[in-house]
Amino acid sequence: MPNLDADSKFFPRESPTPPSARPRILLVDDDEMVLEALSLILTHNGFAVSSAANVNQAIALIASRTFDVLVSDLHMPEYGDGLTVVSAMRHASPNAVTVIFSAFPEMKRAAQEILKQTDVVVVKPLGVENLVAVIRERLQQGVPTKAQTIESVADILERCTQSTIEDWLESVREAPAIISAHLEDNTRCAHLPQLFHELVYRLRFPIPLGTRASVSPPAAEHGRVRRQQGYTPAMLVEESRMLQVSIFQTLQDNLNKIDFSVLLVGVMAIADEVDSQLAQQMASFIAESNNEAEAMAAWNTPRRHVA
Repeated sequence: MPNLDADSKFFPRESPTPPSARPRILLVDDDEMVLEALSLILTHNGFAVSSAANVNQAIALIASRTFDVLVSDLHMPEYGDGLTVVSAMRHASPNAVTVIFSAFPEMKRAAQEILKQTDVVVVKPLGVENLVAVIRERLQQGVPTKAQTIESVADILERCTQSTIEDWLESVREAPAIISAHLEDNTRCAHLPQLFHELVYRLRFPIPLGTRASVSPPAAEHGRVRRQQGYTPAMLVEESRMLQVSIFQTLQDNLNKIDFSVLLVGVMAIADEVDSQLAQQMASFIAESNNEAEAMAAWNTPRRHVA
């Protein structure tokens, strides 16, 4: 967050503007000293300030109040936490001015998300004088009304199927000690387009939670093929876990577009469907192993010669 060097010019007399007419700022930072000092400075500069020390507190405030400005740190404590707050604000108050601080603007992925969602990105340290000026300038300019594009979880996964598969594949490449079966990329990913097709269908035509998921012949076939390709049960489980991580990362990257009212139900349906397909894969994997064992036993059984 900004430098907080003491300077009397940042502490003018309390603004005569009544609190109800002051621009409403949500200030978010996990550094308690910075939060208190900056809140005091912004209040004395004529803003109505609400503060939050973490993402959960910020989202709770966003859900219960309307804000004109969001000022948030990016790293609280995890890198990119600020983007979660920005996404929630974009959903609740799409015309709010957003100012986010980052000590790492060169990080490609986070920077791309920041530039899509925020109005101002500033690099630490930034003087308080400049911060106040930036906020006032942006409020004076106004934020152009942005058409809020809301997508269902199914639409997002359908649109991002290829990028999610690529993200999953990159994760697999980085875990050679866990998934050691050597396969060409196309071969390793061959089952995923169909899996995503079934997942999107499940999201668009939901079944009651707790209901047994539909049988998936492609999932059973995938388990059988993975056994032939040299996978172990642990590898099969790990690639499924990594797939869920990639899917949820896709949702996180599109948080500003998601209808929050159905997000939790969608996440539960995704987890249930992926786990159901894994169970079917494991069943056929084990059946294929048993068939191989029986064939080997039959081959090794001495044969009687008929006289």
